[in-house]
Amino acid sequence: MPDADAFRALARSSPGRWTTLRFTERRRRDRVWSAPVRAWLRRPDLLRVEDAAGRLLDVVRAIGADHDPMWQDYRWVAELRPLELADGLDPDTRAVVVGAALELDGLREVEHAGRPAWEALVVPTGVYEPRCGCCPLLRSRRVDELEWGSVPEGVEYPTAHLVRLDLRTGVCVWAEALDGTFAGDTHDLRIEAVDEPMADELFDRARRQGAVG
Repeated sequence: MPDADAFRALARSSPGRWTTLRFTERRRRDRVWSAPVRAWLRRPDLLRVEDAAGRLLDVVRAIGADHDPMWQDYRWVAELRPLELADGLDPDTRAVVVGAALELDGLREVEHAGRPAWEALVVPTGVYEPRCGCCPLLRSRRVDELEWGSVPEGVEYPTAHLVRLDLRTGVCVWAEALDGTFAGDTHDLRIEAVDEPMADELFDRARRQGAVG
């Protein structure tokens, strides 16, 4: 069975575990699922996104970025490189605090979309530092107050989240708020292929409909 140190190490390990990834992703908010999208990602900087019908939504070229290509928001990036689930940041000194981002419990081996994964109940600590405060993997009052200055009256923050990491890739495939105002909010990332060849042509931008030549 995994232990807390192994879980944190897996959360750090995504950059060295794969070079290409094909997956689908959807999100649940207010108990309603978004439409799924399918993505092809080739590190370090190329991303293709389609809707469920195969229509091209975007091609992203993140040349020179220090993270995987982003689509729509930084939660996407955090899912692919979930370092925020391992190490924190001291709010006063801004120094990295190794292994202190979360309190973990109930670690176990599970499957997600037919793939081996590790699951844990987690609670963000006072040094939890998301990739971006506007779209963290884990909701907390502290992060929202730092990002927005205040929170609406009556908001109840989760006492715990259920998190899953894909064992082969280190990708965060699920991060669900278990109670409070945001209960049930999560993403569902389903990996279809790892390290398959992806030709340059896959990341060509489509011509506008009706274009000639």
